[in-house]
Order: sequence, then structure tokens, then C-alpha cells
Amino acid sequence: MTRTLDPGGLAERSAPLPPRLARIMRPELPSLAEEIVAEIRRAIPEYARPIDGPYGHVLRISVEHSLSAFVDRVAAPPGTPAVNDGSAGTARMLGQYEAHEGRSMDSLQAAYRIGGQVAWRRVMKVAPRHDISSAVMSRLADALFVYLDELAALSLEGYLEARARPIPAMDDRRRRLLHRLVGEPGCDVAEAAEAAGWTVPAEVTLVAVEPEARCVWTALDDDVLADLECAAPHLLMPGPFTDARRAMLDAAVPGRRVAVGLTVPPAQAADSLRWARQALSLALDGVFGDEQVVLCEENLVTLWLLSDPALVEQLTRRRLGILDGMTPGQQDRLTETLRTWLVTRGTAAEIAELLHIHPQTVRYRMRKIEQTFGEELDDPEARFGIEVALRAAFLRSRRPSAGPRRPTPVSHPVPKLRRLK
Repeated sequence: MTRTLDPGGLAERSAPLPPRLARIMRPELPSLAEEIVAEIRRAIPEYARPIDGPYGHVLRISVEHSLSAFVDRVAAPPGTPAVNDGSAGTARMLGQYEAHEGRSMDSLQAAYRIGGQVAWRRVMKVAPRHDISSAVMSRLADALFVYLDELAALSLEGYLEARARPIPAMDDRRRRLLHRLVGEPGCDVAEAAEAAGWTVPAEVTLVAVEPEARCVWTALDDDVLADLECAAPHLLMPGPFTDARRAMLDAAVPGRRVAVGLTVPPAQAADSLRWARQALSLALDGVFGDEQVVLCEENLVTLWLLSDPALVEQLTRRRLGILDGMTPGQQDRLTETLRTWLVTRGTAAEIAELLHIHPQTVRYRMRKIEQTFGEELDDPEARFGIEVALRAAFLRSRRPSAGPRRPTPVSHPVPKLRRLK
């Protein structure tokens, strides 16, 4: 891959590249990345896996990062290193992947060659439109292939590092130990833990990971048990979930949704994983917005309310079904007022100020609420059921696939109500 420079033209070729080249090249990057990925997958069977799977994701992101870093290099002042920290880390990671897959470096080296060839074809196609001289083209070719040589060298470093330092999380004995902990609650794992070289902690925290997530195995802490290649990827961390553990997750499964279960004794690991998987399912449904890491500890009520959708639907039907004869607008106005009343226990004037309406409007709505719900508002059990139904209906409405919006939730425990004056 290394180009031999002509000594007679060394001074000319070492001259800086015109910054305008970066402006010309940058708009080409998205389509060029797609072309390179397609050509690599066509030419190298090892990389011809589903493009929407973890390996396709790694390939696409790696190509995009490398192209962007090269253009940044062209635009940078003279003396800037050809490989920045981001692309250097990506290159090392690719080498680690090859080692973890049990392959040689041949496929990755071939991928770099293909990437360079496709990129240069694009340069030859675009250059005539912008009156780029042959001397600049020659310097650009040298810069491109020197850059590819540096990427390949960094990938080899990552490859050799991964081969020299086995990753504990990938040990089959540790994977079997994890399966016992979550599949056989309360079983004695002391012997299996000793065989795996793992110390049984006093507490564990289970984490559910979005399916088909790519994993940077070397980013996992040595004491973590993981199975990230199954249909429902998950891992176990000794002790509580800390900022350091979160940083580890960000590095190990970048860009993927994860849900962190509760910290429990090892005998309850299955429960922690079950809660984490439930939270992840809700996260993927949009219940928690765009949060990348969902903590069960901070969403216990939500997990409880949505743990049995059929039962919650029955509760909603019994407690809020009385509103079905109203229009959606009427339901919204009444439940908004009811929610504010339940939360604040304020007067009509106070509620009117919060809702930006006239106090008389509040009184009218409250009379309608009292006529609709009747004695249920004075019954603590019935009132609690109304509150639960309102909150559960609201949570379900946050899913993108949810139907018509239900009334907004009551988010605080409610004491016995007093009538508005």
C-alpha cells in the first residue's frame, strides 16, 4: 500500500494541499461512503453481513469517520497529524474486531485498499470540474495513501493488542456463569465462579442492551460478565451502577439504548435483568423519550404501571370509561383541571392562575367533574384508582404507536379532597 516518492519531486510533493480541496471534497463524502461500503461488502465475503446489523454498522461508521478525518486533515494547517484521535481509535477498534473474530488482518488490509481505490476514482471524476493541477493531484494521492498506511498500522496495533490480551468478558466460562446467575435464581455458583476466575460480589446490577448492538469488548471492565451476541444482549456488573460504569457502557456499546436494572444480591439477578428488559422494551417504544440510558431505579412507578398492559386497560376502562361519552376536547379540559386540583389542592383562583383561565371556568369544570365522578372523588380507593389510570394512560400515550391521547396523569399521592370554594 505504501507509495514510493520520487526524490527529485519531494519538495514539490511535500507542499501543503490547497484548503479549497477540502471544500470541494466534503459534499462528496456521504455518497462516497456509501459507494465504499457497497464495494467492500461486494468484494470481501467476511464483510457481506446484513448492513443493518452490528457489523454493517461498524463498517459504515468506520468509513464515514475515516473519510471525514482525511478531509479535516486536508483543511488543517501544515504540521497537523494525518490521523486525529477519533479516527485513530476507530482504526485500532477495527483491528481489535478482526482479532475477536479470529481472523487475520488480510480482510481489513483489503478493505483499506478498496477504500483508497474507490476514493481515488471519485477524485479523478470530480477534479476536472474544478481545474485542479496535476501537481496538486499528485500531492493529494500521496496524502491519501500515506493516510491509509497510517490507518492500517493503527489497526495492526489494535489487532496485536487484542491478541496479546484475552478479554475476560468473552470467556465461555464467564458466559456460562452469567447464564446460571440469571437462569437459575438462588443456585450455588461458587464453584463455577472460581473456575471462571470471578469473585462473587455482595451485589450485582444487570443491564439489558438493545439487540444487534456492536460491542467494543476491550472497553468492558474485567469484572463484567457479558453475553452481547445473543438475541437479548445483557451484562452483569458487580456492585451498583456508578458514573464510571456508565462511561464504560458508553464506550462498550456506543450509540445503542441500554436499560439498567436495580442493584440486588446475586440470588436476585434474574429479577434485575427482567426489570431491565422491561425498561428497555418501553424505551424502544418511546416511553422514555430519547434517553440513551434508562435507569429502572428512577422509573419504578412507570415499570409497575406498564408491567401488565391488559390489567391496566381494565383499570382504565373502569375508572375513566365514564369520560368516553365526551369529546376529546372535553376530556382534556376536565382532566387538566382535575389533575391540577389533585396535585395542588388549590382554590379556584389558584388553579385558574396556573391554567391561565378564569376562576369561573374552573368552578364550572369542577362542577362537571363532581357530576361525572360523583362519590368516587371522596372514596380514597376509587380516587387512587383514578390517579393510577390517568398516569398509566398518559405513559402509554407517549409511545409513537399509541392511539388517541388519554387524560394527563396525576403524579403525586392525593389526600382526601376538599371541595373548591
